[in-house]
Amino acid sequence: MIRYTLVCEHGHDFEGWFRSSDSYDEQAAGGLVECPVCGSVKIAKAMMAPAVAKAAVKPAAPVGPATETASKELVAPATVPMMAEPERQLRALVRAVREHVTRTADDVGRQFPEEARRMHYGEAASRPIYGEASPAEARALIEEGIDVAPLPTLPDDLN
Repeated sequence: MIRYTLVCEHGHDFEGWFRSSDSYDEQAAGGLVECPVCGSVKIAKAMMAPAVAKAAVKPAAPVGPATETASKELVAPATVPMMAEPERQLRALVRAVREHVTRTADDVGRQFPEEARRMHYGEAASRPIYGEASPAEARALIEEGIDVAPLPTLPDDLN
């Protein structure tokens, strides 16, 4: 997984997770990457510093009379957790919400926009559903007054 810091044409920064660089390029070219603040699909990667893991440091074999003291290994600094506790808690909450929805609602797949409209207009019984909708379809549903929300996905869920 690759995490990119992204920015829309209006200067809103946000984060996106992708399987690969090519995956980001394909999704961005297809208008599938959109700003969560303003909905713009004109997105670019922001400048980022690479995250580089550090290995424990061991000294080279000592030479000379100070062998006894020089032969002690240097202690590596305490390892930094991959995620801070607040991020761990947020991910656990997002995962719990996703599991609750998938356990208690009907998966209608790509028929989500049509089924949401049918329920909204009284053509089908109201029930909890989830499925797939493009950003444009989701916007159209919201403009019609139909309450929808994205079902969050964590990078770990895609592995």
